[in-house]
Amino acid sequence: MSSGTLQVTTPSDREIALIRVFDAPRHLVWKAMVTPELLKRWLGVHNNWTLDACQIDLRVGGAYRYVWKGPGREAMGMGGVYREVTPPSRLVATEKFDDAWYQGSAESTMELVEQGGKTTLTLTVRYDSKEARDGVLASPMKEGVEAGYDTLAALLKTLST
Repeated sequence: MSSGTLQVTTPSDREIALIRVFDAPRHLVWKAMVTPELLKRWLGVHNNWTLDACQIDLRVGGAYRYVWKGPGREAMGMGGVYREVTPPSRLVATEKFDDAWYQGSAESTMELVEQGGKTTLTLTVRYDSKEARDGVLASPMKEGVEAGYDTLAALLKTLST
């Protein structure tokens, strides 16, 4: 897979895997994934949306919380608890939106693998049911993740190693 291409797969009937190669070392991708000031610069900040609140307690049992504001100032919040924190390679957390747009909750596993100065990010999200997973697949999730990862790729070029 080449840099800049988002691949979406369904490893099981309850999972979605999002895979993207970044032209950056793993420690910088990790930093951009867990640092509130950096997350506010790329996570979901397209189509006039901003990440207004970003709190992270990066430890097993620690919580995180994100709140986005839309162009009409509508808010979308979500959060969860970290189940595994293994810098700079693996992060496992629960995920639940304030206003559920899919049934139940989910668990996300982010894995970062570096090879030749490039980092492959694999985000696997496991939902409570096949119906929830299928609902997310039918949403514009892929386009949103793609836009965010494109912004992340540009941000990574500005960070010093």
